Amino acid sequence: MSGRDWRVPVLTYHASTVGGPGYAGNDHVAFASDLATATRLGWRIVPLQWVVEQRLGLAERDLARCLALSCDDGTVLDVRDVEYPGQGLQPSLLTLLEAQPGQPDRHLTCFVIACAQARARMDRDCLHGLDWMGEDWWAPELAGGRVGIGNHSWDHNHPVMHEPGPGGMPRGDFHVVDDEPRADFEIRQAADYLAARLGPGACPLFAYPYGHAPDFLVRDWFPRHGASLGLQAAFGTQGGAVGAGSDPWHLPRYVCGLHWSSPEQFEDLLAGLA
Repeated sequence: MSGRDWRVPVLTYHASTVGGPGYAGNDHVAFASDLATATRLGWRIVPLQWVVEQRLGLAERDLARCLALSCDDGTVLDVRDVEYPGQGLQPSLLTLLEAQPGQPDRHLTCFVIACAQARARMDRDCLHGLDWMGEDWWAPELAGGRVGIGNHSWDHNHPVMHEPGPGGMPRGDFHVVDDEPRADFEIRQAADYLAARLGPGACPLFAYPYGHAPDFLVRDWFPRHGASLGLQAAFGTQGGAVGAGSDPWHLPRYVCGLHWSSPEQFEDLLAGLA
């Protein structure tokens, strides 16, 4: 597939979504089912970086009937099996991906939150206080070749951060990242932190927290500053497949639980893209 006719869906999961043993409430169950369905239907899993390189004209690959995988927020459940309180053993997304046969190019991009204080607060207030949002896994998993680490902002502008952000920035919304100081705080600071720990250029992709993509960032700040920060593209959650005409600073993704919530809906989603 070449020229202007390629389209690649990017699927997004949250490994911290473990609300029971069923597909609709457990992204690990959904992920395993979706991998099997995609493979059975002849879809090939490729690295998200390949999709970005194709869009930017940095590579020309055959991406016919391909999809890419990502997960948001950066919990250890992305890459390590854990005993989840009240729900039993949960195999990590990476464990499930490695177990899927017939996918030689399989790869998972994990978008992580940079600020250690924010991660500690989210772990305490939103998970179970079991240190599941540490960063000790970032470098070894990146080096392992099956996982990419992406930038999911400094602190997600998450409401657990009770103190206002720059200029009195209210919490709980990423649309308010609408000027230079706020963008520097949430994105530049995160990019610098990740580069210091993982190496310059190691995290070239960004994902907007909550899927909120302010016009200031998409149309102004990222086009001016993205390259100098080692960033090539940014992803939202607006649905749709990435193609030749997609805005590199607001590439679409499909989100499990938002755009589909059953095996049948997932199969219908893929059928509409085939």
